[in-house]
Amino acid sequence: MPNENMPRRIAMWSGPRNISTAMMRSWGNRPDTVVVDEPFYAFYLEQTGKEHPLASEVIAHGQTDWRAVAGQLSQAHPSVPIFYQKQMTHHILPEVDRQWLTSVTNCFLIRDPQEVITSYIQRNGDPTAEDIGFIQQAAIFDWVREHSGAAPPVVDAKDVLQDPERVLQLLCQAVGVDFSASMLSWPPGLRDTDGVWAKHWYVEVAKSTSFQPYTEKHEAVPARLREVHAVCRACYERLYSYRLH
Repeated sequence: MPNENMPRRIAMWSGPRNISTAMMRSWGNRPDTVVVDEPFYAFYLEQTGKEHPLASEVIAHGQTDWRAVAGQLSQAHPSVPIFYQKQMTHHILPEVDRQWLTSVTNCFLIRDPQEVITSYIQRNGDPTAEDIGFIQQAAIFDWVREHSGAAPPVVDAKDVLQDPERVLQLLCQAVGVDFSASMLSWPPGLRDTDGVWAKHWYVEVAKSTSFQPYTEKHEAVPARLREVHAVCRACYERLYSYRLH
């Protein structure tokens, strides 16, 4: 955990099909905060060759050297006291040295894997457990806990949507910053700080002005993905036991 007197560099670790972009909007609406959107994405795409929408554009506009990315994330932002980093757990490939995590305040945003998987397959092919990041999320959590000597903050997407103010207050307290009511709503539209992929992925978020109320999802995980779901659920339930509530 960084020294409490240092500027806050907050890395929020999530997998895909979560409320990570809405969470970035929430923090980005604070007057004392600047955000960065999935800084390892270009590196991940170049290394894996994954055929994601706008992949060539993401690589062209992004930093593909993970060491350079980690170095940038480890520095205080020159203009504001809080530097919020929207991070995707599956972008942290095995070759990325995790030592840089000691220079940021790490937090974890989790979502029920049944909801993640049934949402993911609506727009993507059948995922592996690694594609949706639960295994990597648990591994990063364990690394941070081991090297900091304490369990890092965990928030569950359902809790956030059911009571944004209360959960954001708990999160702010856990990371050592004052809660701001500006986190509860934001103007619609895209942002200069959004990744170049925003025009493809952020259509709904661009219409939003706040966290949307939670709605129960009843879609069943297809039989072909039951093993993937079981692996992800084991990781999710372990982190869920640490959630702020």
